[in-house]
Amino acid sequence: MAAMRSGGTKRAGGSGPRIGIVGGGQLARMTAVAAAQLGCAVHILEREPDSPAARLAAHSEVGDWNDPAVLRRFAAQVDCVTLENEFVDATSLAAIEEAGLPLLPASAALARVQDKLLQKQALTAAGLEAPPFRAVETPAEARAAGADFGWPLVLKARRNGYDGKGNVTVRSAAEVASAWRRLGGAPGRLFVEAWCAFEAELALIVTRAADGASVVYPVVETVQRDHICHRVRAPAPVAPDVARRAADIGARAVAAVGGTGSFGIELFLAADGRLLVNELAPRVHNSGHYTIEACACSQFENHVRAVLGLPLGSPAMVAPAAAMINLLGAGAGSGRPEGLREALAIAGAHVHIYGKDRSRHGRKMGHVTALGRTLAEAVAAAESAADRIRFGRSA
Repeated sequence: MAAMRSGGTKRAGGSGPRIGIVGGGQLARMTAVAAAQLGCAVHILEREPDSPAARLAAHSEVGDWNDPAVLRRFAAQVDCVTLENEFVDATSLAAIEEAGLPLLPASAALARVQDKLLQKQALTAAGLEAPPFRAVETPAEARAAGADFGWPLVLKARRNGYDGKGNVTVRSAAEVASAWRRLGGAPGRLFVEAWCAFEAELALIVTRAADGASVVYPVVETVQRDHICHRVRAPAPVAPDVARRAADIGARAVAAVGGTGSFGIELFLAADGRLLVNELAPRVHNSGHYTIEACACSQFENHVRAVLGLPLGSPAMVAPAAAMINLLGAGAGSGRPEGLREALAIAGAHVHIYGKDRSRHGRKMGHVTALGRTLAEAVAAAESAADRIRFGRSA
């Protein structure tokens, strides 16, 4: 297990490896389940108490994950540290490595990815195609980019954007000023990207080991609602050549940023058949939740294997088709699901509830996966179960 360190403090929760996860949301929770299967004890560092992952952890700590002292203290308790999200400051994370403690993915890889402008620059430098983009320091520069790229264009925050947050579609020069204010525009904080008219949004998971070996999961189609992933269809209904090119792009993208572990790659399929990189996430990803039931080795288990230096498992699907539907909060209210009994009565539906205390509109509260002989069959079963579950007040 080359990625682990030896020695250290007394183990909690058994004699197996100790994995520290920075972040305690649903991604850490599902990683913890996979880690437990391999006999690992999971330690969680979160900013708030009673996180979804903390309930499954051998140890949970509440603290500021951007404080180098907190990170060093947390890392000293475990054999390796990994991440649930890309929002922890890479400079702070470097303190773990400076103390001689394993961090995967490395802080340098995270620094290349968490700033989305630097991410796009790294990917295009590796020969991967993306929609045209450029840094902008002022509204005037954004308007000049619109004149060059054409309208509409997308104004984006360089850091901490997700699920549509941090992005504004700007349809004319007259809209730039309000979009700039909405994103808190300031020098070094925003960039612009040309609008991409795509035929489909595709995604895939790539798990890369520290030695450079990698496995590539099937290419999937994602369907968005209000900038949040609503549905995943696996495999994507695309030509074999498109799937092969997407797999190659995904593997090259993760290698380009020096990633270790499971990464999510989002792509646009253009009308002319080109594949353009939209975004790369340095962590397990919503588009790969289907892998828990649908693949021989899930994205979560392979992430654990990668950070521990264990052999990677097969990403092959165990059924011809799968579909995943996100369960979103309909409004403010309890995190307890209504309709769970009815959903579980749907044959073939696998329901995952994340254990969040409170619902709010659009918040990810769980997901449903179903397998099928065809995509249509899998989608029908997943949607039938998902339609029966509700969090929060009625829409």
